[in-house]
Amino acid sequence: DVQLQASGGGLVQPGGSLRLSCAASGLTFDDYAIGWFRQAPGKEREGVACISSTGGSASYALSVEGRFTVSRDNAENTVYLQMNKLKPEDTAVYYCQTDERADYYCSAHRLDRIAKYQGKGTLVTVSS
Repeated sequence: DVQLQASGGGLVQPGGSLRLSCAASGLTFDDYAIGWFRQAPGKEREGVACISSTGGSASYALSVEGRFTVSRDNAENTVYLQMNKLKPEDTAVYYCQTDERADYYCSAHRLDRIAKYQGKGTLVTVSS
């Protein structure tokens, strides 16, 4: 079974930073692009960023571009999301997701289609 587990969330002040991790198992990790998503209370889940299977390209939502950076370590089966200059509106549960066609969806900026495999999320709270 494909399993994805996000971790690294917590409480941070506005302007602060956090690094999230997504550990994957049950798949040939370097065959899959990975997407990061978030869901705030009362809102729909939205795509935040994605990274290609090789790590050679990434795509970001406009709301986080320039503040968030996605990276991966294929030797460790882990994807990271470095979040800087955090804002209260970044408060959400963050998830990592993938799909057999995730590389295509990521390159086409269709994060919303990276949905087949979804893991447990991690809560990020940005508040003073």
